[in-house]
Amino acid sequence: MVQKTESHQQKRQRAHQICERLKQEYPDATTALHWSNPLELLVATILSAQCTDERVNKVTDALFDKYPTVQSYAEAPRQQLEEDIRSTGFFRNKAKSIQSAAQMIMEQFDGQVPDNMEDMLKLPGVARKTANVVLGTALDKPTGIVVDTHVKRLSYRMGLSDEKTPDKIERDLMDLIPQEDWIQFSHAMIWHGRLICTARKAKCDECCLEDLCPKQGVQDT
Repeated sequence: MVQKTESHQQKRQRAHQICERLKQEYPDATTALHWSNPLELLVATILSAQCTDERVNKVTDALFDKYPTVQSYAEAPRQQLEEDIRSTGFFRNKAKSIQSAAQMIMEQFDGQVPDNMEDMLKLPGVARKTANVVLGTALDKPTGIVVDTHVKRLSYRMGLSDEKTPDKIERDLMDLIPQEDWIQFSHAMIWHGRLICTARKAKCDECCLEDLCPKQGVQDT
């Protein structure tokens, strides 16, 4: 059972238990986005904003063939790129971000997607969430924890963070979860949010974490 008041050390121990159980429940958890190199994952992650991974994958199946290199994105006619990604929503902003990022990668990073957080955050349209996805999943660098809508919801329900903004939630989680687990933990939390601890209804009776979770706000969902 989760204690009503717990020390930081107790919370950290509980977070470790949550992490270990999620490893067992989702041992092969990874992104649902299709990709084969860091550039493809960067583009797919930008497209995934306010869009389902399923829709993104349908778009990128053709997109990656049409634009196989950083240069092809950088030099593409903007209106054509917009049309190619239109069905993902917010296509004008996304096309601008993808093309501007590609141009910066060409001009400042020798045509290679940056392999560190500082440089990733210089890219137009890239915040910590996108940077963590690319660095962690494509480059196996645990630079942080991905905080999407699922991780935000679960972190509150599990009593791991009461913060509201992704950056503050991420700081709380990074303090609680061992760095070597950041990448897998991110993916497992997202899958748990999709399958069990959903936004509409938390399936607590099916949850492997039921005894470790204070269920904050669950009664209101």
